[in-house]
Amino acid sequence: MTIPEFTRHKQDKKKLIVVTAYDALFTRIVEQAGIETILVGDSLGVVVQGKANTLSVTMAEMLYHTKLVAGAAQRALVIGDMPFMSYQASSEEAVRNAGRFLQAGATAVKMEGGAVVADRVAAMTSIGIPVMGHLGMTPQSVHRYGGYKVQGKESDHARVLLNDAKALEAAGVFAIVLEAIPAELAKTITEQLTIPTIGIGAGPHCDGQVLVLYDLLGLFDEFVPKFVKPYAHLKADALQALRRYKEEVEQGKFPSDTESYH
Repeated sequence: MTIPEFTRHKQDKKKLIVVTAYDALFTRIVEQAGIETILVGDSLGVVVQGKANTLSVTMAEMLYHTKLVAGAAQRALVIGDMPFMSYQASSEEAVRNAGRFLQAGATAVKMEGGAVVADRVAAMTSIGIPVMGHLGMTPQSVHRYGGYKVQGKESDHARVLLNDAKALEAAGVFAIVLEAIPAELAKTITEQLTIPTIGIGAGPHCDGQVLVLYDLLGLFDEFVPKFVKPYAHLKADALQALRRYKEEVEQGKFPSDTESYH
């Protein structure tokens, strides 16, 4: 998957499927499932590191996980998520950090924010760094929102988000993630942009969808948003397997002769 192929999906009316992955093993599984776009999300701060939000995730941590994913990916487009304070301070710092993601193996970067970060986007895209935008419920602004809440429900805020989307498109993003906004607003934004929209809690009208891998596999159940649909229940399977292992060791059933060397 290349950036031009990704953007052509909108014109061809083919849905884009994106999932997160943070390591080599899951990257291989995702590719074997035929999924061609992987986001190395800063959501790893919550689902992997166990933090309350994504704000403490560092550039070093994101680059490490990006290297793991990019090193294992054979066909997938790998997008690195720029963490909090890696692009907010200045365009120069934003460009430098985005370049580090490409050096780590990513094809593109994702950053949160609308018109306020358009100058950063333009600075990156002008030198050939592909950028994906992110609007709506932007997790790095969780404290401003007072929690993880649906955005754009009021008409004034909806107009701001639409204008933000147009500003990002003008600055050169190749796609925009729309998170936790009303489906009707996502439909309007999708129809008014020439670039693809990727929804997460934004209804069925976006050009594609993204989910956190640990959510869709049923591994992470501490907080399950309304928009998450578990397609497996691997936490339950893991618990059952671990309990059986514990029981067999305690009862002397494992290891048996089959698992022993002679």
